[in-house]
Amino acid sequence: MTGAAPQPHPEGLRALPLRWRLSLITAVLIIVALTLSGAAVVALLRNSLIQQVDDQLFSAAQSYANDVSLSPEYVCPSNQAGGSTDSQAAQPTDYFVQVELVNGCDLHVPSTTAADGSEPDIPDLPAPLGRGEEFTVSSTAGPALWRVGSYSLSTPDGLEVGTMVIAVPLASTLDTIANMIKTMVLVGLAVVVAGALAGYAAVQKSLQPLRDIETAAGAVAAGDLSQRAPLQPPTTEVGRLGMSFNAMVAELERAFAERQASAARMSRFVSDASHELRTPLASIRGYGELYRMGAVPPEEVPTTIGRMEDEATRMGGLVNDLLALARLDEGRGLRLGSVDLISIASDAVADLGALDPSRRTQLIADGPVTIHADGDKIRQVVTNLVGNTVQHTPLGTPVEIAVHADGGWAVLEVRDHGPGIAPEDSARVFERFYRPDTSRTRASGGSGLGLAIVATIVAAHGGSVRHEPTPGGGATMVVHLPLAGPPGQHA
Repeated sequence: MTGAAPQPHPEGLRALPLRWRLSLITAVLIIVALTLSGAAVVALLRNSLIQQVDDQLFSAAQSYANDVSLSPEYVCPSNQAGGSTDSQAAQPTDYFVQVELVNGCDLHVPSTTAADGSEPDIPDLPAPLGRGEEFTVSSTAGPALWRVGSYSLSTPDGLEVGTMVIAVPLASTLDTIANMIKTMVLVGLAVVVAGALAGYAAVQKSLQPLRDIETAAGAVAAGDLSQRAPLQPPTTEVGRLGMSFNAMVAELERAFAERQASAARMSRFVSDASHELRTPLASIRGYGELYRMGAVPPEEVPTTIGRMEDEATRMGGLVNDLLALARLDEGRGLRLGSVDLISIASDAVADLGALDPSRRTQLIADGPVTIHADGDKIRQVVTNLVGNTVQHTPLGTPVEIAVHADGGWAVLEVRDHGPGIAPEDSARVFERFYRPDTSRTRASGGSGLGLAIVATIVAAHGGSVRHEPTPGGGATMVVHLPLAGPPGQHA
């Protein structure tokens, strides 16, 4: 015999409690939001700073151009045509400047702010690029970056006389951007930590109703069906879950109570049935043993045999009643059809008059009442009610049977004017084997199953039966049956 396959354990985030998962999701969302917003801010800052550097390059280029007497007859400071020399008039500056005139004269002003003393690695340009075409290059030595602009030089009358290439180190700009990134990272970390803690606290508070339901579910699983989840607003998911959970537990509690009550009734029923059957069996066996031993005088033999027959008859009736109840409890289908309730009540009145001519019997009806029911079972209901009246009321006690329709219901009442039923026994007379301690005892011939059979048959038809005191004294059994028949049943 092989054991059941082990269930796989959840891994990763699924293994974490919901509050931790929600907190982690909140932290990840904050990190993503801060990363995207930080990248956008850094990009905007870099573009703005680069634009400012480009503006400075263009302004500086115009300033340098004004310092040079731009004319076709311009002579280099070294007085050597085509020579190359540094500008003698140039002062220390942040800019690297290189001017090439059409007459072959070159001016070169190195930057004094490059930390490593390097110069920009400027590629050969076929022509000046102009305003808005600035670009970034690396350094001839070291990791420094330069921003470079290339502009044409012209005389006031528009004659182009040369080209100027001007550059400035981006160290300060890049330092500003790096400081900005560092600050944003530190602030972002603080925001993530604070957001995660705040999110965890908010999730803890939001999930408290779920933990209450979890606690109640654990108690119910342990057997305490009285536990209920705290009520929340029904407009929320947790509120609707709590309401559904409470309804489920209430249904379980009701079903469990019914099961316990049914088990108790069955145990009591078996005990009572055993007791009821034991009594006639003991009598029959006792008389049989006396007869076998010759202890019965010849003149008492007919009486003894009669007693044995009476006990056997009573035991047979009891067995028939038990079988009828067993069939009804099994829910065997009813043979439904059109039943004239007035006709059944009229036959019962006639039978009652024949059993006890001294009784004043009366049928009270205000018109025909036809129901959709099992005719044999309804006739048994009326017979049992009438037999119960005859059995437990003195001779000559008046009896009325009333039949009428009330809405969608047929109402049957069997009234007697005898001693009645005590209030404490009223709710229990329809229990199986129940007999009050007054006149309704085994000596009167009752087994305690007649009214139980009535209640079971009526319930199978979707109706109800109850006891009411008769005005002036006595007992009235009131039966309600649906005119259209049992719900969900067909003929």
